[in-house]
Amino acid sequence: MLKRSMGLLLAVLAGLMLSVAASAQTPTQPASANSDASSPTPDLSGIWMRLRDKGAVARGYPGIVLDLAQATELPMTPWAAAKYKVNSAIYHGDNPDNVLSDPVFSCYPPGVPRIYLFGFPMQIVQVPGQVIMLFEYDHFVRRIYTDGRPHDMNQGPLWMGDSIGKWEGDTLVADTVSFNDKTLIDRVGHVHSDALHVVERIRRVDPASLEIGLTLEDPQTFTTPWSTKLIFETKADWKIMEQICEDNASFIDFNKESTKKPATKKPATKKPAK
Repeated sequence: MLKRSMGLLLAVLAGLMLSVAASAQTPTQPASANSDASSPTPDLSGIWMRLRDKGAVARGYPGIVLDLAQATELPMTPWAAAKYKVNSAIYHGDNPDNVLSDPVFSCYPPGVPRIYLFGFPMQIVQVPGQVIMLFEYDHFVRRIYTDGRPHDMNQGPLWMGDSIGKWEGDTLVADTVSFNDKTLIDRVGHVHSDALHVVERIRRVDPASLEIGLTLEDPQTFTTPWSTKLIFETKADWKIMEQICEDNASFIDFNKESTKKPATKKPATKKPAK
């Protein structure tokens, strides 16, 4: 009986030792892993196309085509207003060659938020620590880092800026700085400086709709920050196609032909009656 009791005691002690050893070898999970499990990251993934005109207005958004100014003009400083006046005359003029002074026609990146205003879809891909935007337009790739890193201030001025983000409920708040001053905000000539600061609030309104709220701040260009919203619809059966910046020479010919005013027909003269 004593031998049996001793055997049971030794077995229990051995089990306890194995349990302690196993616990010591199991790595402690970071707190973030537990929080991720309790609140999964919202899903923004998919291929998205911006709604314009009637499609956007029907959902309560402005019908934005080329211009972010909407019904009222942007709150510009005198410097920006002077620049815009010159650019606006170019874009609304009759000479298509002047429009080609726009940096995008020299194959330069369009910057943010103008990248959203082209008539091409984008795909959002989410991986741990990043939300990646794949634009069909010239195959630009934009990365919004969500791993808690600060802005990389060691980089020089950038065409598309440096973007970091964080989640607030179902919304990705993207913060972008470190722009150069070589891009335009839209197609009608609104400028910005290298002090531009863009904040985007990106959320999936419903399974088929994505909303991007934009707030732009630039003390050299705007007298006060201003905001607008863009709405996108999902294109589940689409794919991102190949699209490249074509040779400017052929584009100039195309642009001249497509913007040529039709010839005015002279009214037929009536022959005098005999």
